Amino acid sequence: MADLTPTPDRPGLHVSKPSPNTPATGSAVCHCGATATATGDSQVKALVEGYTANHGSAHSRAGR
Repeated sequence: MADLTPTPDRPGLHVSKPSPNTPATGSAVCHCGATATATGDSQVKALVEGYTANHGSAHSRAGR
């Protein structure tokens, strides 16, 4: 399987939770240069919400 981790050349959001008993992990890289990582279900949820609201496609919605 390909490496799905976002990079500055391939910005995006990646979340992994291999099983119900392991904590989720997430990483995000935006084309604006912002980066973030999170470990734990609630922290990853906050990462996804923040990235969705402020980065990625949100930039084009805000005209940035």
